[in-house]
Amino acid sequence: MRGDEAKDVSEEKVLAIEYLFIEQLQALQSVLLAETDFYKIGKTTYEEAHARLAYLKDVIENKGGHRFFYDDKGEPIEREKDLHVLYRLVWFGTPSDAGAEANDGRGPVDFKISRGRDKTLVEMKLAKNTKLEQNLAKQAEIYQAASDAKYAIKAIIYFTASELVRVKSILNRLGLEDNKDVVLIDARRDNKPSASKAA
Repeated sequence: MRGDEAKDVSEEKVLAIEYLFIEQLQALQSVLLAETDFYKIGKTTYEEAHARLAYLKDVIENKGGHRFFYDDKGEPIEREKDLHVLYRLVWFGTPSDAGAEANDGRGPVDFKISRGRDKTLVEMKLAKNTKLEQNLAKQAEIYQAASDAKYAIKAIIYFTASELVRVKSILNRLGLEDNKDVVLIDARRDNKPSASKAA
């Protein structure tokens, strides 16, 4: 295959994955709007950011949402931007501003949730990120100082048991293993059998 042909095939695969992802996201948002009070959540930005992240975690771990991260062949689509898109979608119908890639001088934070002076930051990472330990140790706090945000929440998504072991080891070294502002999201396929097949 020549270079131009390979490029065309690669672009077609990316477009197909993006189309599939958009269709799945629209279905998720429709369910949230039609069947829950999810978009009526209020409170402070910190409580709201946690509540919406908890809901997204529940959808991914218990309601089939993990499938958003896999292609038609069952291979994981491990991109932080996909998790960002899902989290952004759950911020419909809120008095808070959910700004993505907000940069207050020290680099872009994934999300800055704000209502005037009430600000909470949310950073999202893949467990396989080679700089995960460094990011968990310092990144959100630097953004916090730049944004005058009182809180920062860190979400980490993992796709394998070995990624989970790695994350837990990092959290243990940093003294973050029981920190409520570090949210682990299990997107594995191998631990989510259908109810009819569960033992």
